[in-house]
Amino acid sequence: MTPGTRYPHAPITEAVIDIQVTASVSVDRLAEAVAGESSYPTAEKLLSASGAMVFGPESNAVATATTQAVGYLCRSVDGLHIYQARTNGFTFSRLAEYTSFAEVSGEARRLWEKYRAIATPTDITRIALRYVNRLDIPLPVQDFSTYLRTAPQLSSDLPQGLSGYFMQLQLPMPDLQGACVINQTIIEPPAKPNTVAVVLDIDVFRTSGVATDETRLWEQLEQLRNEKNRVFEACITDDARRLFQ
Repeated sequence: MTPGTRYPHAPITEAVIDIQVTASVSVDRLAEAVAGESSYPTAEKLLSASGAMVFGPESNAVATATTQAVGYLCRSVDGLHIYQARTNGFTFSRLAEYTSFAEVSGEARRLWEKYRAIATPTDITRIALRYVNRLDIPLPVQDFSTYLRTAPQLSSDLPQGLSGYFMQLQLPMPDLQGACVINQTIIEPPAKPNTVAVVLDIDVFRTSGVATDETRLWEQLEQLRNEKNRVFEACITDDARRLFQ
């Protein structure tokens, strides 16, 4: 199947565009990046927590914990869009049902440009595109390889029943100056009866040579999208594709 094929019932449960930056901006200043958005009426502060354990001369341990505001999280009226404006970056998420990358990236870019004008980052250190897919595979499942080309393989000397698993693959991608992380697991309970729900989570990111020019930056994100599509198609079979038709 050609990467980027549009499926009538795409299995995407969340699409994320993430841009990490170096900036000297206060949380109070970031409030301007989330103000005046009638489509995003709710905004809540994002907190970062840290802790330490200090041991005294008599082995008495003292634990300390602190929290610090790092930005804001905003939700759209319909709950389908979420964006974060943080001191170290920007994140935009689209929840199911997914529409198209053009629509998602268009809204993300609008909000990013507002964030960038407020945060005035000195550098962009990482860009990422993450897609979380849920495959509702009909029961009974004799072999996950019927639907997944990238799946756990059990030794023939082991019992062949599998009630759960978690698998992570980290793939260097030199051409993108980045990498891809694939997480795959079973989630319980399944969203649909008589199925097993398998999450296929694909995170493609670039950590070197990230463009600061707006046009080039979004071209690089488009490159990540193309690579994400290629990885997705490489992980599934035709039987899986028929589930999305």
